[in-house]
Amino acid sequence: MRCGERAQSSSKAPWLRETEINDSEGHPSSSHQSLKGTSKWASSLENLLEDPEGVKRFREFLKKEFSEENVLFWLACEEFKKTQGKKQMQEKAKEIYMTFLSSKASSQVNVEGQSRLSETILETPHPLMFQKLQDQIFNLMKYDSYSRFLKSDIFLNHKKSEEQEENSPDAQTAAKRASRIYNT
Repeated sequence: MRCGERAQSSSKAPWLRETEINDSEGHPSSSHQSLKGTSKWASSLENLLEDPEGVKRFREFLKKEFSEENVLFWLACEEFKKTQGKKQMQEKAKEIYMTFLSSKASSQVNVEGQSRLSETILETPHPLMFQKLQDQIFNLMKYDSYSRFLKSDIFLNHKKSEEQEENSPDAQTAAKRASRIYNT
């Protein structure tokens, strides 16, 4: 992606939609219920990418750095691996190629060997066809943007709000009630 460009959202590509977590009642859920949220995110990029709220915050950070396409490509590859049926695989492979890998891609990622991946490979797709490129992007995020994310205002403010929620009188009262119930 060239400087100043941003990834375009598409209703067709699920990895481009905002990630949202809801509780059983359909309300937005917080991610602080055990070793979750910022503590879990800070332990590894893998843990961050497993948490939809973490992905949402990481995307928000990467947007500001004009590199959101990296996590979008990684997510698209993860989804692609789960695709069943040759026709669906061909369609998704072409969509990934056109969105992230083609010279005309709207959200082009910067990977080595990109030129070796031609449109002809899209005719015979397989679940791991993007794995090497996905690994390159993962390592780029892990050793570059992830460490900056952990120092960013987005991460630190979210961590602070989690800590404030955990220390709020309501949270303490609920913990005391639970303690009384289990200790009787």
